Amino acid sequence: MNNPQQRQFWQDVFAIQGSVLPRVLRRVAKFTLVAVAICAYDALPHTPPIRLEVGPLEFAGVVLGLLLVLRTNAGYDRWWEGRKLWGDLVNRSRNLAISALAYGPHEPAWRTTIVHWTAAFAHVTRRSLRGERTLPEVAALVGEAEARRVAAAEHMPVCVSRAIASLLREARDTQGLDGFGFLQLDRERTALIDDIGGCERILNAPLPLPYSIHIRQFVFVYLVTLPVALLYTFGDYAGGYLLTILSTILVAFPILSLDQIGVELENPFSTQRLGHLPLDEITNKIEHNLRALLAEEPGKTVLKDAEAAA
Repeated sequence: MNNPQQRQFWQDVFAIQGSVLPRVLRRVAKFTLVAVAICAYDALPHTPPIRLEVGPLEFAGVVLGLLLVLRTNAGYDRWWEGRKLWGDLVNRSRNLAISALAYGPHEPAWRTTIVHWTAAFAHVTRRSLRGERTLPEVAALVGEAEARRVAAAEHMPVCVSRAIASLLREARDTQGLDGFGFLQLDRERTALIDDIGGCERILNAPLPLPYSIHIRQFVFVYLVTLPVALLYTFGDYAGGYLLTILSTILVAFPILSLDQIGVELENPFSTQRLGHLPLDEITNKIEHNLRALLAEEPGKTVLKDAEAAA
């Protein structure tokens, strides 16, 4: 057990937090009760048999497995696309701040303001994707009044992007930002809007409803008829009813789990979904990196070195 991989394996085996088990346990229990009811009916004397050969369910199981895998893959594609978009947002935020400090005016207030608004964009994007309007991080960066104005906007990320654009125009018109620097900065700003647009595409376009309905109807029919087929195999053996119930549980759990995993992956931004993207950590990291850029300004570095030498 000193091997980290072994410890991780057993931690995952017995993990409850982060698992779909709590969300599918009631469904598994209901299909187990169906199996118990079918076995109880079969055990009654003078009742017509309701047993079914296993062959048709074997073919149906293959088709159902393919459908569940396709749904899970579709959900993972959405999760991974969301992660790539946020990775691009991280890079674009850093590029915008670096370019602003490299090409923008040397006025300290302007440099601090544009870096803070750039950090605010990430926080606002996270809040917007989660349907939240409270912006404590933005208030800490740009002030309470500006945070209230952003929260009242119809589309909060666009409001922040417009504030950044206004700062760029001000720098170009009155503070000597040249055309090359302006275009470079504005290109990074518009790329941030592309990233939020991609995230909203994932958020507002879930998997087609008929696809989900069809799969779940298939799952229901399969799991309800499964005990009938298992009775055909185990019914004449001692303990056959118990084997039928246990086999139903063993089959129902992975099928219902795969179905739920596909649901959990559809929206990678919501904290209500298992395995959601760590947007809090990502946005805090962006803010930390951008604040560090301000702290590492050449003039400040020289001043710190002088203070340290003194």
